[in-house]
Amino acid sequence: MSDQSTHLRETVRERYAAAAVQVTEGGSACCGPQAVEVDDNFGSTLYASDERDALPAEAVAASLGCGNPTAVADLHEGERVLDLGSGGGIDVLLSARRVGHTGKAYGLDMTEEMLALALANQKKAGATNVEFLKGTIEAIPLPANTIDVVISNCVINLSTDKPAVFDEMFRVLAPGGRIGISDVVADDSLTPAQRAERGDYVGCIAGALSFAEYRQGLEAVGFTDIELTPTHAVADGMHSAIVRAVKPATATRTAPSAPVEASACCG
Repeated sequence: MSDQSTHLRETVRERYAAAAVQVTEGGSACCGPQAVEVDDNFGSTLYASDERDALPAEAVAASLGCGNPTAVADLHEGERVLDLGSGGGIDVLLSARRVGHTGKAYGLDMTEEMLALALANQKKAGATNVEFLKGTIEAIPLPANTIDVVISNCVINLSTDKPAVFDEMFRVLAPGGRIGISDVVADDSLTPAQRAERGDYVGCIAGALSFAEYRQGLEAVGFTDIELTPTHAVADGMHSAIVRAVKPATATRTAPSAPVEASACCG
């Protein structure tokens, strides 16, 4: 990993560590934790009130995503779900409820503070079909062909090596498995420099791929039935989007494909 990529990853880690500490230390006896400050395009307001009410307040307060991937992943009883960049655990806990006691929901995060918050939220929720893992989304610490659904909420755009993320999603999915992701995606007309300019104003979105680049990246590792659907704007020419794709039922590749040049994150 280059020095720039290392610096960018550390910048992301520090931001989310600070968010976890804010939620952990920002509670009060009467009113619960203070939500992390984000605008209306991000955060817990993108979840239905009944979903928020069913979870620990700290899981809701730590939500920093740009969508609600559990609402688009079409989860079923007994499925194995992996959330990339699971943060305080909101999507993992919602997934665990949907897949039931015969299924399992994994959360993967690289930030110690977020993992500690997520484990505390798991305990408060009484979720027994949940497991949180420490690691990066570019090197998922799970065996190949073991996951039915990969979800993620506004995290892949933060990666400094998106081809590795796509490769790893494909590797861990069982044949016939699928992804249901919320992510920030740019109009095809925007250059990387223009995306970086917008990232200065709306969080860490400068590393977002364009719609065409996202599709090409998923196709390159073997995904099919790819759909990218914008849901709402997060900046001029930048969108929160739903990303769906399928690993073919005949696919069994377990080794990474050849590396592809990655886009940088955050500008």
